Amino acid sequence: MATVDDDRVAPATVEGEATRAVLAALSAAGRAMTLGASLERVLTELAAGARDLVDARYAAIGIPEPEGDEFARFVTVGMSDELVARLGPLPRTHGLLDAMLSDPSPYRTADITQDPRFRGWWPAAHPTMRSFLGVPIVSAGDIIGAFYLTDKETGTGFTAADEAAVVLLASHAAIAIDQARLFEDSRELALTQERGRLARELHDAMSQSLFSLQLAADTAERLLPVDPDGAAAQLAIVRTLSSRMATELRTTVEGLRPADLERDGLAAVLRAQLTLAGRAHGVDVELELDDPPDLEPAAEHEVLRIAQEAVTNALRHAHASRVRVRLGTAEEGGRHEAVLRVADDGRGFDPEARAIRSRRLGLTSMHERAASLGGRLTITSAAGEGTTVELRVPA
Repeated sequence: MATVDDDRVAPATVEGEATRAVLAALSAAGRAMTLGASLERVLTELAAGARDLVDARYAAIGIPEPEGDEFARFVTVGMSDELVARLGPLPRTHGLLDAMLSDPSPYRTADITQDPRFRGWWPAAHPTMRSFLGVPIVSAGDIIGAFYLTDKETGTGFTAADEAAVVLLASHAAIAIDQARLFEDSRELALTQERGRLARELHDAMSQSLFSLQLAADTAERLLPVDPDGAAAQLAIVRTLSSRMATELRTTVEGLRPADLERDGLAAVLRAQLTLAGRAHGVDVELELDDPPDLEPAAEHEVLRIAQEAVTNALRHAHASRVRVRLGTAEEGGRHEAVLRVADDGRGFDPEARAIRSRRLGLTSMHERAASLGGRLTITSAAGEGTTVELRVPA
């Protein structure tokens, strides 16, 4: 691209005050990034640093969309919020804006309005600009954005030294932008995973208790006219379940293990909850403890949730008359494993049927929890033959 003069200066020759100014601009962007700021904040710091570096009135950084002629981000510095609002939506990648995104060479001119690519560059509310310095930001051979600097406030226009300083800044800005993008991507992934975790927690913690609560309340209503003592017993179950649900919900929101699991351990909590579920449904739920495994606290939490979900499915969907739960250890390939097995005599189903899996979050939840422990979950079932759920995890 043409330049105002031929006194091009390689970035490596930028020394002294200019180098310190570049480092200061990078430091500001780096601080923003290490604080976990958004990409927008990092771009703003870089644009402000570039403006101060070359004494420009206005500065901007544009990040194009991967496809099309739109900017994904266009951050300006030097314009008031009112002016930015009057300018309307983000500019399109055309004219000189696009030129900085299609050629890795920097470009500067004393009067941008004389460039043939200037036509239609800005709306009526846009301030008049003359001197211009554009520097592409290149990462791994690809142009990922560009600096746009206008109206040099000292002298007649941007100099070769200004260009070299911004080129140096751009080479480091590419790293800062890539890192900020990675941070935003990882944060979005973490939020997605957390939403999934909360969905599983709320489903697994609440579904069995809600169903049992409804069943106990219905039973109490039915018994009240003919058996007040029986109704009172069911209401006692309602009270216990509602208290447990309040505790579970509070624990889930806080992201902690269930309080009784922390206090009493997996075996005791499993026995108490299975006993309560059996009483609420009028179904015999047996627990067999065979050398209970020694698990990390987080693993105990996941095993408990899988057991709860498997028993809920047996009571709610399989219409089982008997549920047997076994928790113990086994040796497999020279290593000890914790083994949880939940077997019922219900009506059974096809574990591979997609229609069933799409309706039951609990099946997906159990598999996800098993995978998070590095374990294996198998479901064996067939119509009329009951269901067995087996979990194996390293102990």
